[in-house]
Amino acid sequence: MWEPVIDQHDTWLAINPDQGCPKVCDYCYLLDRGQTRVKPAQLTTPQRTTDLLLSSPYYYPQAVLALYTCTDALATPRNRAHLVGLLGELVARGVRNPVCLITKCAVTQDVIDAVLTARAAGIPVIVYLSYSGLGPDIERGIDHKALRANFPRLSEHGIPVIHYWRPLIHANAAPETITYVLDWAARYSTCSVAVGLKVKRGSRQQMADLWPALSDENLPLESADAVWPRETWDLLDTLPLRYPDHPIYQTNSCALAHVLQRPDNHHVHTTPTCTANHCPASQRERCATSSPPPVTTDAIRNQLVWLGVPTIPDLDWDATTRTVTIQGALSLRDRSNIAQRLGIAVRAPRGSNEQYWAGRLEGRQPLIVYG
Repeated sequence: MWEPVIDQHDTWLAINPDQGCPKVCDYCYLLDRGQTRVKPAQLTTPQRTTDLLLSSPYYYPQAVLALYTCTDALATPRNRAHLVGLLGELVARGVRNPVCLITKCAVTQDVIDAVLTARAAGIPVIVYLSYSGLGPDIERGIDHKALRANFPRLSEHGIPVIHYWRPLIHANAAPETITYVLDWAARYSTCSVAVGLKVKRGSRQQMADLWPALSDENLPLESADAVWPRETWDLLDTLPLRYPDHPIYQTNSCALAHVLQRPDNHHVHTTPTCTANHCPASQRERCATSSPPPVTTDAIRNQLVWLGVPTIPDLDWDATTRTVTIQGALSLRDRSNIAQRLGIAVRAPRGSNEQYWAGRLEGRQPLIVYG
């Protein structure tokens, strides 16, 4: 089972020319697909990957590109070589979209050199360091000492870092674990993105094996934005006292807006999700004073046509709230792409075959669990 090489997620375009991971993290999206503890498969070359990106109906020049979300791009020498080649190809082809690279592995010098070259050419490359304080019993194969060392190393080279603090589960919920992680990450990263446990359809037992409290069949795990331990959730509001200059977000889109110094284009500002984020006043002001372009019903219909939606459904457009309600199922991919391109909120029923988890940008709310 392969993901599309070019795919639309709720925050970014996912670029997946390599899929499968030699590591084994017990919460991983790939685990039930047999794509952990395996040699990553290379589905396309860097050149072909760029061709697919530029020809995809989901592509547009302002989209954030998240590279290698179905593997760790730094997990093997072959992965790293592909990454270096892809960054070089993006530079050569004039692609200047913001690029995110998410990793738990050591950032080697060849990767640093490729990132610096891409940034010098005008590609805003941001490294997400996925560091949550979980140990080798849950994140098997991860060198956590090397992961911590990435923070000062990237900072010394002037490469922006977002601390990806996920997943937050019962195993890393204790205050002493939280402060151990953040005391280090806040020194070297621009901000943190804190995320609970994502539970996709069909993964309930996998997550219950990891977190026994989730075995309660009455918990609506799959319909939540994420599942959080009560201990951590209650601690979130106190963290700005200890880390006053370190923003902590629950949404990637807002963290990226902050790092890229641009307004939110995911319709988060002034919503409850915006309130939940510990966001600096300068970024809130940037979002508050932005003037998103006007949108019409015809523009929304044209985007549906562009994405190849086979039957254009009826829709209700509210220009005051910049919200469109679509009368018919629409894939999460199409819904997210239209929302991001036009800077609007899109409401539509989920398709019956959706496997990807629900998100905060879709209007889902966190589920708080004791134990």
